[in-house]
Amino acid sequence: MWQWISKRRLVHLSAALVVALAIGWTAERFDYRVRNDFFAGFSGDPAALDRGMKVCEETLQNNPKDAQAMVWHGAGLLYLAGQSFRAGDGQRGAELWQRALQEMETAVALEPENLGVLIPRGASLLQASLFAPPAQAQPLVKTGVADFEKVLELQKTRFDQLGTHPRGELLSGLANGWYRLGNQEKARVYYERIAKELPGTEYQKRANIWLETKTLARSQMTCVGCHVQ
Repeated sequence: MWQWISKRRLVHLSAALVVALAIGWTAERFDYRVRNDFFAGFSGDPAALDRGMKVCEETLQNNPKDAQAMVWHGAGLLYLAGQSFRAGDGQRGAELWQRALQEMETAVALEPENLGVLIPRGASLLQASLFAPPAQAQPLVKTGVADFEKVLELQKTRFDQLGTHPRGELLSGLANGWYRLGNQEKARVYYERIAKELPGTEYQKRANIWLETKTLARSQMTCVGCHVQ
């Protein structure tokens, strides 16, 4: 059931977390401490991932309710789950997968309005759902869309001041998410907003394709320009 997760797909999934770095928030930025190690780890450097996970674990030992450390640790477990699936250890993969989802859920429950928690979970789940069987994908999409809707609401007074990448990733995540949930009207609203607010960008190009055809390829729903800040 879990063989859909490949190393390449997990790299795309984890790279989407860059949206969490680009969209600003005022709370203390835990991601500054771990992001380079996590991205290197997700790209195939196990020692770097170990360092990032260790920082999260040490932080959680000192404060078991540190939501930002918890959500990043959950993202790391998600990657490790994929590694286990690829190695043929489905049982361990499933265990790590469930731990990852639980840690991210707990993190959001602890700090439900912290952008440094909402964005990493939403980005992780929306990307993971692209490669999951429908029965597993739908709950991930619903949660990811809910996270991104909340992020948009929290940032509505300064959203137009953000850069192209963070705005494009957030609006695209919502547009693609609602489309995949079968809500064409909500998807249309966001695709039209992208086309209007992000002219001349890859985001606009993809939005126009959907507006003309009412469909997008899976490859057109992944992160645009990951790691561009």
